[in-house]
Amino acid sequence: MTRMVASLSALLLSIVLLVSGNAFLMTLLGIRLSIESISPDIIGWVLVCYSVGFVLGTLYVHRIIGSVGHIRAFAAFAAIAAAVSLMYPMAVSMVFWAFLRVLSGFSIAGVLVVIESWFSSRASNSNRGALFGVYQIVFYLSAAGGQLIINLGDPSSFMPFSLAAILLALALVPLALTRMEAPTIEQVQGISFFTLARESFTGVSGAVTCGVLIGGFYALGPVYATLTGLDVAKTSTFMASAIVAAMLLAWPLGRLCDHFDRRRVMFWVALFSALAAVGISFVGAENLWLLMLLVGLFTGLSAMIYPISVAITNDRMESTRIVAASATLLLSYGVGSVIGPIVMAELINLMGPKGLFVGNAGFLLILAVITSLRITYTEDVPIEDQEQYVPAMPETSAVLTEIDPRNTEFHAHAEAEKINEAPAH
Repeated sequence: MTRMVASLSALLLSIVLLVSGNAFLMTLLGIRLSIESISPDIIGWVLVCYSVGFVLGTLYVHRIIGSVGHIRAFAAFAAIAAAVSLMYPMAVSMVFWAFLRVLSGFSIAGVLVVIESWFSSRASNSNRGALFGVYQIVFYLSAAGGQLIINLGDPSSFMPFSLAAILLALALVPLALTRMEAPTIEQVQGISFFTLARESFTGVSGAVTCGVLIGGFYALGPVYATLTGLDVAKTSTFMASAIVAAMLLAWPLGRLCDHFDRRRVMFWVALFSALAAVGISFVGAENLWLLMLLVGLFTGLSAMIYPISVAITNDRMESTRIVAASATLLLSYGVGSVIGPIVMAELINLMGPKGLFVGNAGFLLILAVITSLRITYTEDVPIEDQEQYVPAMPETSAVLTEIDPRNTEFHAHAEAEKINEAPAH
């Protein structure tokens, strides 16, 4: 395990720099827009452009990578992300910032596809489960750490934007100097949205709902914190604790998914997350610890909806279709992440800060009703026939699903590579 991590040190360092810089920038923008007294509905429209760019990136960056190669594509995408960070303070224009968010989302998607394809190329049947876990832990901790960087500068000045650009630019260095061979990247073909919905309506509904919740929270969580009176330091802690909670709850809830029917687990996760969201709407900044506890519970449970959706869907898929189904679920999550900031921003505009969590509670209750109806009118998959639960992450590209331990296609692909690489006799 130690040897494996050491061999991937360049990749891991690039991930730390990239994810922390990007997470820092996302929260910084929400705070800065609030300082500029921009209305929440406009903030939602501006920040949702990142999700639009990210979804477009996951669909099209493969062509760029295939034509120029991994190193050049990575350098181009990282350079664009860094340059965009420097451009925000040049002109506080909502149209200009919306355009920059699209560019940022597209470039970050490109960087992640490159990094994750390298991870996939280093996986074998004996280590892919460990690789999958290491990637997720590094990703979550980097995102949480990025929130704390906000304390290093005044969000109304240019300095924090420069710091974000420095982190994104430095992510270039480890991979630019690596001696690892560039992997072969293959376009992951998905199942159509409606076909997958017919086969696993609960899974698709959960993926879209999770996108609404997490996309809305990441975009508007800093706005909510600012409107409720939290200063910059408390806002950074507020956001960081939410991300850590999502990581910590992944394992115990995953254990439940392996011992109980997953649709019933989904129902109770959605219900308790809705109750936490309702509780947040009644708690103000004056009770910070209770607020952070409820927000941690809400984000931790909400983040679990996506991996449970993947598990529910995989239970109903042939093993050879898991990667295709996962690609469509990621796209479904992306659609939700576009809807979330727009809807929640309008609710904040109408109801004040609590509108964010009132809206979240509404979406969660709709998911609970859908899940309950599906449990009532469709057959369960026997627990002994369920696929192994894996805490899948939605903030990735479809490339990472290739090293999902449930993916039996990986075994055949790995064996074919060994045969091709074997010396001729």
